[in-house]
Amino acid sequence: MRTPSESTTGSRPPRTGGPGGRDSRGPGGGHGRPRDRRVYHRRKVCRFCTDSSIKMSYKDVDTLRYFVTERGKIIPRRITGNCALHQRALTVEIKRARNIALLPFMVTEN
Repeated sequence: MRTPSESTTGSRPPRTGGPGGRDSRGPGGGHGRPRDRRVYHRRKVCRFCTDSSIKMSYKDVDTLRYFVTERGKIIPRRITGNCALHQRALTVEIKRARNIALLPFMVTEN
């Protein structure tokens, strides 16, 4: 029986930081990108907010296909760059187009 003062790790040393319990700055650690270089990503903007001429409709299948993968899944907004309002509206329009068979629910491989 263990007393409450005993640790559950037994005789193992405590874990250090990093994945797998390794210290990323120790000997043999720290591989990968140098930390002083910054990578700048271009901020994605909502296509529907910037260009008001693009109308979102379940009948406009060509516009909806841009936001759906080849397998038929809706692409998330962190990838497309849509705002939350337009991503929700886009999801509704894609589901409407699926229900009347303008877009596939899923694509089967032959």
